Formats: sequence, structure tokens, C-alpha cells
Amino acid sequence: MKTGLPKKQKGAAAIEFALVFGIFFAVFYGLVSYSLPLLMMQSFNQAAAEAVRQAMSVDPVAAGTNYATQVTARAKATAINQLKWIPASFQFSDDLVTATYSGTTLTVTIKYPTSRLHSVFPALVLPVIGTVPNLPANLYASSSLQF
Repeated sequence: MKTGLPKKQKGAAAIEFALVFGIFFAVFYGLVSYSLPLLMMQSFNQAAAEAVRQAMSVDPVAAGTNYATQVTARAKATAINQLKWIPASFQFSDDLVTATYSGTTLTVTIKYPTSRLHSVFPALVLPVIGTVPNLPANLYASSSLQF
């Protein structure tokens, strides 16, 4: 009894594997390449919200005329501290975090250029789909609180 495939079907498995591998690779790359920006966005939102919460702990009576300066400094320091987990290869710097206090509203903003993310995890250009991951120019998170 013969074991194995007929002569006409010997290369069929390799061709099928090559076609299916391309699809599996695209799905896997898409999953991995979108998970990192989503993780960073979640971290930016959490850091901005925590910065606003921590800024509320500044005592306005003790701060006196330096209240606005102390509130923004506390907010910015808290946001930067929350994002210390980001590796140096991502080129995250302190100037990407801004804290502004105008009147009675504190706003903490984190604006991370996507070009810095592409230096760590390059974008893949697929013929039909386009760039993967297709991200905006900046990853942006903001949180504000009215005192």
C-alpha cells in the first residue's frame, strides 16, 4: 500500500501554507502593533487623571500667591512620575507633559509624537491595507478639573 500524497498534490500543502501564513502574520502583527499604542494611551490617560487628583492636595492657604505655580508643578511632577515605566528607547521626555492652571481650571496634557513610537516599533506598509498601525500624528491625553 502506498503512503503519501499523489504526485499532483505534493506541493499543494506548501502553497496553502504560504497563503495562510501571510494572513496569520498580518493578523498577529496588527494585534501586536496596535496593543502598544493602546497601552500607552491608557497610561497617558491614567497619568493625567492622577496628576489632576494629586494637584488638589496643594493647600491654597499655605501656598499663598504661589498657588498656581505649586499646583502646576505638582501636577506635572505626578504625571512624569506615573510614566517612569516607559523605556528610554521610546524617547519620552518631560516636555511632552504640560500642566496649565487658568482661573479655576487645571488641565494636564500629554502629547506624544507617533514618530518616536515608530523608532521602536516600525510601521509595516501592506499593499491593500496600508500602514499598520495607522496612528494619528500624536498620541494625546488630557484631564482637567475645575477647583
